[in-house]
Amino acid sequence: MINESTNCYRLIHGEGDGLPGLIIDVYHGTAVMQAHSAGMHHDRQLIAESAKSVLQNEIQSVYYKSQSTLQEKTENGYLLGMSGVPHVVTEHGNKFLVDWEEGQKTGFFLDQRENRKLLGEMSRGMKVLNTFCYTGGFSVYALNSGAELVHSVDSSEKAISMTRKNIELNGFDATQHTCYAEDTFDFLKDKQDQYDLIILDPPAFAKHKDSRHQAMKGYQRLNAEAMRVIKPNGIIFTFSCSQVVDRQLFYDTVVSAAIQAGREIKVLQHIGQPADHPVSIYHREGEYLKGLVLFVV
Repeated sequence: MINESTNCYRLIHGEGDGLPGLIIDVYHGTAVMQAHSAGMHHDRQLIAESAKSVLQNEIQSVYYKSQSTLQEKTENGYLLGMSGVPHVVTEHGNKFLVDWEEGQKTGFFLDQRENRKLLGEMSRGMKVLNTFCYTGGFSVYALNSGAELVHSVDSSEKAISMTRKNIELNGFDATQHTCYAEDTFDFLKDKQDQYDLIILDPPAFAKHKDSRHQAMKGYQRLNAEAMRVIKPNGIIFTFSCSQVVDRQLFYDTVVSAAIQAGREIKVLQHIGQPADHPVSIYHREGEYLKGLVLFVV
């Protein structure tokens, strides 16, 4: 996984790696650990020391970030070493600032790595809209791959600020990229025929089964709006990261959105999480990231 162009990856993926309740992501020398069970929390120091022992010089520090994932009270902080944030990492040659102390999850969404690469390969000469952009991952890939222009949208001012920094880090300016701190649904209302490629990567609309029905309405509305406004022969990358929404339900919801939008849609590719996010055959919920690449006639 580590090479000249990529120095960030998932080391431990819970049930998929036989360690339920444990997530460890590595960001160029710093491992960020999240516990989702009391047992992993209680053994956090031993786990940190074991990871350092196995990876040796590949890890200089371990940051523990479980304040929001555990019922019992705990504090985030360094178990080993210390590292300043934001911290620069590279992914397929693209540069990103990662702030695991204040950012979402462990700081960056490593599960989209290969999907970002695929989008980059399809972005040359395109006018691209990246919605729910977080820190601009898809936007950076599109620009570095020769997109004509990229617009990034997120309702969080903090996320937009980091997106701007990542765009500048990769050598681009306002002539090629614009950020909007705005709700995606509001932003899409008057954007008819402006974009050749749209990314729909919202946060989990459903975190529990009792919210799944309402979440599917949200996915349907979001996809229908994007299908309505995209240029003819445009491409949509659409995702669900809701664990309680399986691949078939997400697919059926996108079909419903296509009917609602009245556009002819072709599925170019089914996509998901990369090899460092493995799924146990006995734990289907581990395949939480579902995606489709759509061609909109």
